[in-house]
Amino acid sequence: MRIAKYEFDSREQAQSKIDALGTATDEDGNEYPTHKSTIVQLGNIVLEQGEYDEEGEETTAPVLSEGWHIDVCWDDADITEVEEEAVLDEEGTVVTPEVTSVDHPYGWKTYAIDIEGNGVHSFYGLDYDSHKM
Repeated sequence: MRIAKYEFDSREQAQSKIDALGTATDEDGNEYPTHKSTIVQLGNIVLEQGEYDEEGEETTAPVLSEGWHIDVCWDDADITEVEEEAVLDEEGTVVTPEVTSVDHPYGWKTYAIDIEGNGVHSFYGLDYDSHKM
């Protein structure tokens, strides 16, 4: 499991990348993901808090990011590619182990961002720095 944070140009662009990870449709016509990763759409995150008076009226609007942010807790199967198959002898014993690599799915790496700390969201209390891609 690896955690990555992304900033896309728009919600539509982010959704397009998410959909490209794979979906299927059940017998009732409901679409669901076929990948096992957990995706949280944070949207336009607050960069600077707004200010409000005693009645709760906004005196200074919050400043939001221009980009659409999402956090992903990648399932290893969704981000691991086999570079070289394992070599087995006639008895099935591994002679040369499988060689794999881990990377963002196609088209995602360009939008990956690196932050200090956990940011505005974390998964299951996991530390981002310890699990980041």
